[in-house]
Amino acid sequence: QVQLVESGGGLVQAGGSLRLSCAASGSIFSINTMAWYRQAPGKQRELVASFIRGGYTTHADSVKGRFTISRDNAKNTVYLQMNSLKPEDTAVYYCKVIADGMNYWGKGTLVTVSS
Repeated sequence: QVQLVESGGGLVQAGGSLRLSCAASGSIFSINTMAWYRQAPGKQRELVASFIRGGYTTHADSVKGRFTISRDNAKNTVYLQMNSLKPEDTAVYYCKVIADGMNYWGKGTLVTVSS
């Protein structure tokens, strides 16, 4: 079983920055992917960024140039640095880990960007 603990959400003004963290713990043999998703009110959950084993990263077009995903392998932790935040970035952000062939989700952390 894998546990995910997210942190770093909060309220920020437009143009500001936040850094989200997601630490994975438990019986982990091999992590394939660590990713961030978000879900805004009334909308479907969408992929924001992912970090795949080997160092390959992806970022949604809507956040390219503003958000950066990174990973600390030694700590089994993934980060999402969010700069130049916009009100439309307001959402609950979820961490997802694919480890040992299983999908694990965090409980989510709320990011609110005021205009």
